[in-house]
Amino acid sequence: MISLRILDIKGFMAQLLLRDTFDRFYLTEASITTFGMFLIDGRLQKDYYTSEELENEAYAQPYSYWKQMRPFCLELIKGKKTPLRFKIVFQLSAANTQKLLSQLGASLSPSDINGLFLNLHFENQTLTCVTGTSLKLFTMDKSLEHAWDDMVRKFFRAKKIPAE
Repeated sequence: MISLRILDIKGFMAQLLLRDTFDRFYLTEASITTFGMFLIDGRLQKDYYTSEELENEAYAQPYSYWKQMRPFCLELIKGKKTPLRFKIVFQLSAANTQKLLSQLGASLSPSDINGLFLNLHFENQTLTCVTGTSLKLFTMDKSLEHAWDDMVRKFFRAKKIPAE
């Protein structure tokens, strides 16, 4: 687990809300506080979709992609006033988790992993990003956690997101 302070909040917010930078992450949950508090549960509600829609790969995952939820969050955040606070929890998609495991050559399987998380928290004009790893089993091996932390750092560098 690492904690990164985002140095260019305005630039980061543009990437978060106006660009596709985070679109392939699952949104597990979000809370946005402006004039009220808005809570978003990112779990897909399978009963909402027709059987034909559920056959589409876009609805096979357990959570909404950020791409699907971004316009709603943008609507809550945009305006002249900065939100009082927000928390957004992303999870690495199943396909990208599998890729990371393959690159790592880890002994873990995708079924051993609850999720690889990216927690964004904004409050008091400070934006932090904290990584998290959740496994379904106990292991002393921290190679997946370290690989996830490194992947987030590389992702931020590639997207030109300054953080310390």
